[in-house]
Amino acid sequence: MSLRSVAAAGLRRLPPRARRGLLHSFGRFAPWEPGFDFTPPATRPGEVTGPPDFVGIGVQKAGTTWWYELVVDHPGVSVRPDIHKERHFLARYGTADFGPAEVAAYHGWFPRRRGTLAGEWTPDYVSFPWVAALLARAAPEARLLLMVRDPVERFRSGLAHHRRHGTDAPETAVADAVARGFYHRALEPWSGVGPDRLLLLQYERCIVDPAAELARTYRFLGLDDDYRPAEMHRPVAPTLDGKLELGEEARRRLVDAYAADVAALAGRFAELDLSLWPNFASRPVP
Repeated sequence: MSLRSVAAAGLRRLPPRARRGLLHSFGRFAPWEPGFDFTPPATRPGEVTGPPDFVGIGVQKAGTTWWYELVVDHPGVSVRPDIHKERHFLARYGTADFGPAEVAAYHGWFPRRRGTLAGEWTPDYVSFPWVAALLARAAPEARLLLMVRDPVERFRSGLAHHRRHGTDAPETAVADAVARGFYHRALEPWSGVGPDRLLLLQYERCIVDPAAELARTYRFLGLDDDYRPAEMHRPVAPTLDGKLELGEEARRRLVDAYAADVAALAGRFAELDLSLWPNFASRPVP
């Protein structure tokens, strides 16, 4: 094992805050952290840049890292290990101008070999209502991927993620984790995107039949759907902390809160299988 591999393994064993502090001391920041340099990376020999061919827009704690890695494993997709799956570039423009220079800079984050696809997956994008309009300007032909998960179970994983990584007050973290589960509401700014450009994926269905769902994803992106990655079933980025145990009354309140949104989502996407969401499977449509 190389010295770099040993150092990386030791870094992963550190608690999140200690790991972040150590990386920050060397000037290394993640794209979602203040201090990250959004200057596009230099292209390498044989690479070209341009608008992304696909953009994953959500949702947090629904297997997006796993699915992104399966997508970019395809030989028809370019990926660079020095560029994070989550570009977060568009997240910064809720209160800032976004003109031609910013569009060009965004395109610079997608180097690819000629004849291949390139893209990103930033799970926060669907939660930021300004991103839909910006993406329509910067990449009007990009295909969008949205992975959803039973919102109650996503809430439990999301809150564990907040507690491990976040700095928000507990009440703010809970409110944010709840808000992220209203998928249909979050899609309102994307209402003009047709089914030819937006693919809904269901985390639970991907777990049950990853081969079929991955083939569906490849077809949607215009890739050869006969390709199969070698490690399709491996777990990626699991929630390491214990998830919140919900009391029965608290769970019922969450189900009640999400019910209308889930019904609206199922009405828009016929492929959503509510039998895979036990919290909502037997609930009558409002």
